[in-house]
Amino acid sequence: AGGRGGIGANKDVVVRINSPGGDLVEGLAIYNMLRDHKGEVTVKVLGMAASAASIIAMAGDEILIAKSARVMIHDTWVVAIGNRIDLRAIADELEPFDTDMADIYAARTGLEPKAVLKMMDAVTMMNGTASVDKGFADDFLPADQVATDPNAKQDRIAAYLLDMALAKAGMPR
Repeated sequence: AGGRGGIGANKDVVVRINSPGGDLVEGLAIYNMLRDHKGEVTVKVLGMAASAASIIAMAGDEILIAKSARVMIHDTWVVAIGNRIDLRAIADELEPFDTDMADIYAARTGLEPKAVLKMMDAVTMMNGTASVDKGFADDFLPADQVATDPNAKQDRIAAYLLDMALAKAGMPR
């Protein structure tokens, strides 16, 4: 709350994602922080935005994806122990999280929440083309975009190589 943020109140940020996901609540916190950011947020999916990382990706004002990258969505997972009563209760406790995720995906893609829930139930993995087609991304990374300017190809390749070098160097995504 308050404090000094590392990205600045109004600065544009680029979030590079290559992640299998993680803790949903942490992903939601990052999503909400990015949505609240006053500057332009550009998300670039370089390899994979799966699970909680796909939620973070939805925070972008613009989402770009490599054609060979993946977005994966699924229902909330948990490791549980207990008897049948405990396990039924846990399933009921997870359902609102699934609904929250479906609402985020639906708001970003324009798909109906029920359709998104079915995609989540099935554990849906989409490549870059499917991600753009279904609205989980806006466009391809510059290296994968079709250009009419003959000099644009060199610019796209340089931008893509920079993105990949940053990802390999472990720069924050």
